[in-house]
Amino acid sequence: MKKHFNIRVADWLCQLPFIFKPRQAASLIAGVVLATSVNAQQSADTDVSTQSETTQSGGLNQKDGAEQSASQWLEKLAETVSQRNFQVSFVLSRLGQETTPYLWRHAVLEDGTRMEQLNLQNGPGQEQIRVGDIVSVFEPDAQPYSVSSGAIHGPIPSALLYHPDSLKAAYKFVAVGRARISGRPAQQLRIISRDNTRFSYQMWLDEKTGMLLKFNTLDLQGSVLEQIQVTSLAISETPHPYFAKVNKESLPRPMASGTRDTPSHNWVPAYLPEGMQKVQQDVRRLPGTGQAVEYKMFSDGLVDVSVYVQNAKQGLGGDLALRHELNTFLSMRNGNVQVTIVGEIPLQTATAIAQSLQIKKPE
Repeated sequence: MKKHFNIRVADWLCQLPFIFKPRQAASLIAGVVLATSVNAQQSADTDVSTQSETTQSGGLNQKDGAEQSASQWLEKLAETVSQRNFQVSFVLSRLGQETTPYLWRHAVLEDGTRMEQLNLQNGPGQEQIRVGDIVSVFEPDAQPYSVSSGAIHGPIPSALLYHPDSLKAAYKFVAVGRARISGRPAQQLRIISRDNTRFSYQMWLDEKTGMLLKFNTLDLQGSVLEQIQVTSLAISETPHPYFAKVNKESLPRPMASGTRDTPSHNWVPAYLPEGMQKVQQDVRRLPGTGQAVEYKMFSDGLVDVSVYVQNAKQGLGGDLALRHELNTFLSMRNGNVQVTIVGEIPLQTATAIAQSLQIKKPE
């Protein structure tokens, strides 16, 4: 039964390139750690465990009476990543996987133009280059492209780096105390979901520069799901020589923004986590079958949640819940529709969103 169950999920995921890139779908299918009915898995978030780590050591484990507030530390971080020239190396770690190393650079040119680079250091190479508000993406075996964006898309949420105030409706920021990270004195902050419906976070900022040194994502039980650790940090008065070598004229032209009208949907989730708002909606068709799937994306700035709704007769035919790393995939029937939720949220939260779906009366 479970074998047939997983095959149907695999088929469905592979037909949804708008949810995952092909290799992401393959990773999700291969790494499924939960595949069973929703009702039997309300505590799915206990499947990832790790030893709790001690981050405070030596004489740095007490709060400094003159320490800055959490808001002041976040302002310092935003100023550093926006206004300073720097080069940062960091690694991304997840339980049971190899660490992934990244190189991150930022520069402010003499004319005020801001440039940024994010390079994946392992494998054939993936790179993003930002010049002003244009981000160019280079991936193996894919045509390079550019999009309009004021930040690159990487493992560290851009809203946290550049617009931390936008997160305060959904999260509380608490200054915990001092620690020592990568040999540098640091200030630890906690990021807590205001309604306890999402994962929480720990972050450590360099006391001297405000730069992010470490970032943990924690499940509802406090276990570390993902960790970003800075291994080297260099801040300079002048831009790194790399940026002088970038031929801006050779970068791909930005993709044209869509101008079509946004389709209307007659459904809405009556429940969303606090601070989460709709940022996108569309109607898409599954390759091969042509089945229409109505789609909405909701975001709180740190987490994006995608909701897909289709006629229940065309759905998977049962309630499915998959969990891989931070990602939850939930598909369940709600009346005459099949609701699918995809996002880095606990299963309980995904279930609450799906069960709250309401059909709006025609206006």
